[in-house]
Amino acid sequence: MKNVSLVLSGGGARGLAHIGVIEALENQNYNIHAITGTSMGALIGGVYAAGNLKAFKEWIINLDKVDVFKLIDFTLIGNGFVKGDRVFNELKTFIPDINIEDLDIKYAATATDITNRQEIVFTEGNLLSAIRASVSIPSVFTPVKNNDAILVDGGVVNNIPINHAKRIAEDVLIAVNVNANVPIPKKNEPEVKEDFKYQNLLNSFNKSIHKLLPTDNKNSLGYFDIMNKSYEMMRDQLVKLYLEIDPPDVLIEISRNFCNIYDFYRAEDLIVLGYETTRNRIAKNNFNV
Repeated sequence: MKNVSLVLSGGGARGLAHIGVIEALENQNYNIHAITGTSMGALIGGVYAAGNLKAFKEWIINLDKVDVFKLIDFTLIGNGFVKGDRVFNELKTFIPDINIEDLDIKYAATATDITNRQEIVFTEGNLLSAIRASVSIPSVFTPVKNNDAILVDGGVVNNIPINHAKRIAEDVLIAVNVNANVPIPKKNEPEVKEDFKYQNLLNSFNKSIHKLLPTDNKNSLGYFDIMNKSYEMMRDQLVKLYLEIDPPDVLIEISRNFCNIYDFYRAEDLIVLGYETTRNRIAKNNFNV
């Protein structure tokens, strides 16, 4: 059985593909002895390390668009549009009150301290608190205050934290980039159906945002569009640099064009994509590195 040190990138809903990656590795008898993740990668990695990935998968694939929308506690004041209390109350079902150092596998989550301008790596302390800090996308989720630090998404400075991976002798370092500039496999292109109830909820929220942050005309990019596109461009350039500096033994690439970062209702499709991409990568060379 080959040992794997797994590095999981951030990417919003795209990070649900990590579930399929992990399932494919386990089905091929690879032993994941360590996981390092940021943002959604930290969440999926943490749920796996806590032994609850199967239950989390069953929960997430049964959420439709309206269910996902209802989990988001919007706030139009403060330093983030989403407080995150609702979704993290749900996540407590899958993330126990446990310290990272007490997990059965090595685990690390990264965040960014914008007060002291440095990357933070959680390798001990409360698991849920570490994940909450790691997923705090700037201006979307309210940040986490920790003593004199204000913590936001780890992807701000390092969205694929290969340099923090825990290694043992003769293991394979596998990194998963769910924002890769690669085509979508044709057989994985899902049929997207219109959901009018969800669209009405989204339109209502967008009108509220437009009143606070109006655009010049109907053809202008909205606040979220500008923020997301700018953030993703910055993140992708940094990932490219990190991969050149510290390349993994194996890189698994999931197309960033498969969905938007908030399309959590497409969980099942994303998990299948992650599974099949990894299975094909294994079949290609069986990770003989």
